Amino acid sequence: KTKMRLDESLNAGSGVYFEGTLIDSLRTQYQLIEVFESPSLGRLMRIDGVNMTSERDEFFYHESLVHPAAITHTAPRNVLIVGGGDGGSTEEVLKHPSVERVVLVELDDGVIDMAKKYFADVHRNVFTNPKLEVRIGDGMTLIKTTMDRFDLIILDLTDPIGPAEALYTPAFYRDCKRALSTGGALISHIGSPFSHPDRVRDSMTNLRDVFSCVAPYFVHIPSYGATWGFAVASDSLDPRTSSAAEVEQRLHDRGVTDRQLYNGQTHTAMLALPEYIETLIG
Repeated sequence: KTKMRLDESLNAGSGVYFEGTLIDSLRTQYQLIEVFESPSLGRLMRIDGVNMTSERDEFFYHESLVHPAAITHTAPRNVLIVGGGDGGSTEEVLKHPSVERVVLVELDDGVIDMAKKYFADVHRNVFTNPKLEVRIGDGMTLIKTTMDRFDLIILDLTDPIGPAEALYTPAFYRDCKRALSTGGALISHIGSPFSHPDRVRDSMTNLRDVFSCVAPYFVHIPSYGATWGFAVASDSLDPRTSSAAEVEQRLHDRGVTDRQLYNGQTHTAMLALPEYIETLIG
């Protein structure tokens, strides 16, 4: 099997590459899903030529997406994840013992099939957990029509291009807000402030249109080749109110172990904004 150079553009003038050997691919009605073996990243999943998750660096993304909001919430019980078919976000959510139910809505069951087959190191067999309810379908429709109320809604999506674009609009965020419990929060990734400044600014504007409290934070994700932005959007839950010591105490009290990135100090560090980002998002 030949080793390939896997290039991914960040914008018109820059990108990142890894080497990898193709071990499987699946063309679904929505997209091309490929699995590579990479010397740097272990197994790597790419969708339509874009790096999605890898064995070696998934914790940078999944721990950052889930824990700042989950640890700030006093006791999240009902969680909705839109996308996230690799199972990594669900696995992090279920480390919080108060969680009784996770609904994972994934458009493409091919992602889940490939994850089950090749990415047990990412999802830790979470698909067999009785607290997880998997629904194959359109997250937008589910959020618009659901009568359930969720403590956390986590948008674990591809970038806002093509089919996912509608999931980054104020209209969609309003539907999410309606589906949140009192004290709940929406979590989304918002792109790279250096490589996609317009995307970060637009995402923040759209979230602020709908929620009174939007807390952005930034983490380097190796397989994305960039510092990546996330945001917790709510009318009451604000991760900036938790000190490093409080986060450490809650992690200890809840028994949230098996972490490689997230702790009290990284919680506060993620939320500390450099001047160029302060200027960008206003």
